[in-house]
Amino acid sequence: MARNKSRGRPLNGWLVVDKPSGLTSTDVVNRVRRRLDARKVGHGGTLDPLATGLLPLAFGEATKTVAYVMEGDKTYRFTVRWGQATDSDDAEGTVVEERAERPTREAIEAVLPRFVGEIDQVPPVFSAIKVDGQRSYDLARDGSAQPLKSRKVRIDRLELVALPDADHGVFEADCGKGAYMRSLARDIGAAVGCLGHIAQLRRLSVGPFTEEDAISLDTLEANADSARPEELLLPVETALDDIPALALTEAEASRLKSGQAISMLTRSSAERIRHLEPGDIVCAMSAGKAVAISRFEAGELRPIRVINL
Repeated sequence: MARNKSRGRPLNGWLVVDKPSGLTSTDVVNRVRRRLDARKVGHGGTLDPLATGLLPLAFGEATKTVAYVMEGDKTYRFTVRWGQATDSDDAEGTVVEERAERPTREAIEAVLPRFVGEIDQVPPVFSAIKVDGQRSYDLARDGSAQPLKSRKVRIDRLELVALPDADHGVFEADCGKGAYMRSLARDIGAAVGCLGHIAQLRRLSVGPFTEEDAISLDTLEANADSARPEELLLPVETALDDIPALALTEAEASRLKSGQAISMLTRSSAERIRHLEPGDIVCAMSAGKAVAISRFEAGELRPIRVINL
C-alpha cells in the first residue's frame, strides 16, 4: 500500500482527494506524489476507475495508520442501470444479458431489507481478490475467471434515494469493510427480476473522513505551488479518531518510541487507564503528537507501531 521513495520531501499526514472518474487510485497517488514532491505516499482504500469521491492519501508516518482507515465504515451513493447485466457488474464491462422489465419503487423498496445487516455477498469477478495467488481481475481479463466464493459483509443502511427515470435508481449505503457496491447493484437487480449494474458510484465518507475534508485533484494541482505542502495535510492522528488517546509523559514516550513497554500500574497512572480493558488498542500521545499505536496488556502499554513525528 505504501510506497518508498529515496527522494522527495518527508511529508507526514493525510490528504483526502476527491477522485475524478476515469483514473485508478494508483494514478491519483502518482500524480499527487509528483506534484507535492513527496517521498512516501499510500492510499487508504481503493476506488474503481469508474468511481468518484473520497480517496484518502497517507504521507510518510501516516502510512502506518492506513489499516485503521481501511477498517473504517464507508458511505456510498450509487446509480443502478436496470435491465442489463455486465461481466464486471458496472458500466465499464460488457453487457452479457438484457431484460425489458423495469422495477417499480414499491418492488425495489420491498427487497431492500434483504440486503441490510450481515449478508452473504459474492464479490465481482473483476476484483482484486486473489485466487490461487492471482488477482481475480487478471483471470477475468484472460477469460479464465471462476465465480468467487460468497463472504459475509455488513450493510448498515441501504436507501432508495431517487428514480430519475425508468432505467435508473439512485441509492445510498453505509457499510463495513469489504462490501462491494457493484455486487449490491447486481443483486438488487436480480431480486427485482430485471438485472442491474452500477452506472455511477461515489464514495461519500471513509473512516473519519467526509466530503468536507476533500480537495479536488484539479484544485490541488493548480494550487500546489502557492501553499506549503504541510499546510494541505491533516494530522497523522486524524486516522485514529476512533481509537482512545492516552497521554504520556516525555519519559514514557521516549521508552515507547524505543520499542519498550511501559508499566501503567503506578498510582499516577490509575486515572489514565481506568477505562481500558486488557487487549485495548490506544493511540499513545505526547505533547499533542502521536507516539505509537499501542496495546494495553498485563498492566503494560506495548508499542505496535511507533510513529516518528
